[in-house]
Amino acid sequence: MQAKKIFYSFFIIFLVLSLTACSSTLPDVAKKDVTKEEQKSNEVHTAHWSYEGETGPEHWGDINPDYAACTNGKEQSPVNIEMSKVIEDEKIKDLDINYKPTGFSLSNNGHTIQANPQTLDNSIVVDNNEYKLAQFHFHTPSEHQFNGQNFDMELHLVHKDANNQLAVLGLMIKEGASNPYLEKAWNVIPTEETTEDVKLAESIDLMNLLPKDKDSFRYNGSLTTPPCSEAVKWIVLEEPIEMSKEQIDKFRKIFPDNHRPVQSLNEREVKEDD
Repeated sequence: MQAKKIFYSFFIIFLVLSLTACSSTLPDVAKKDVTKEEQKSNEVHTAHWSYEGETGPEHWGDINPDYAACTNGKEQSPVNIEMSKVIEDEKIKDLDINYKPTGFSLSNNGHTIQANPQTLDNSIVVDNNEYKLAQFHFHTPSEHQFNGQNFDMELHLVHKDANNQLAVLGLMIKEGASNPYLEKAWNVIPTEETTEDVKLAESIDLMNLLPKDKDSFRYNGSLTTPPCSEAVKWIVLEEPIEMSKEQIDKFRKIFPDNHRPVQSLNEREVKEDD
C-alpha cells in the first residue's frame, strides 16, 4: 500500500513537471510569431509621417498603402512656379473671394497650427464653382517656390465644394511688418499638440489678410501632406503678405521645418489670368 502511494506521488509530480515544461515552451513560440505579425501590422497602420528622417516626405509613399499617391502621383504639390513658363490665359475667370469676420479656434495637430472656422460663411468661387472654407494652416519655409526661391512661410486656405472637391488658396509670407490681423491668434497659438481646440476671443476677417493685388497662378495639384490626394485646384497669389521676424520665429520654435519639397510639374501647365 505504501509503495502504491509513493508511485502515485511520483507520477503526479512527473505529470505536473511535464505540463509546466510544455506551458513554458509552446506559448513562447506562439508569442514570438504573434509579435512578428503585430509588428508588421503596426508598421502599416500606426506609422506616423513627419518632415524628417525615415518618415519624411521622400518616404511617405512607403509608410502606408493609402499614401501611394505621395510617390506615384503625377499631379503632386507643391511646385516651383517659373515665371517665364507661366501661360497667360484670357479664359481664366477672376477669383471671387467672399470672406467676412468669423470666429476661429486653433489646434496643433503635430504637423502645423490649424485654424478652424466656427461657421461656413467664408467661400471662394473658382471656375463658377463655390468652395466653402474648411480650415487654414501654415508652413515654413514656403512649400511653393517662385523661380526656385522659397519664402519665409506659406498660408494655405483650404476650401471644399458640395461634392467634397478641394480648392486651396496659397499665400506667400515674407519677413516684414508685424501682421496685426494674426497677432491675437499668435498670442495663443498652442505650442504642444492639442486634444481640444483653443477658441479665439476675437473674430478674424480674412479679407484683411489678403494682399491688395489678387493676381494668381492656377494649376491642378494635390494635398501637400499624406495622403497627397490629387484633383485639388490650386490658386497661388502672386503678391506675398508680411509677418514680422518675431511672428515667424514664434512659429518656427514650434515647427522648425514643416514643408514638403517641390514636386515635378510633369505634363501640367501653370496659368495666370491675362
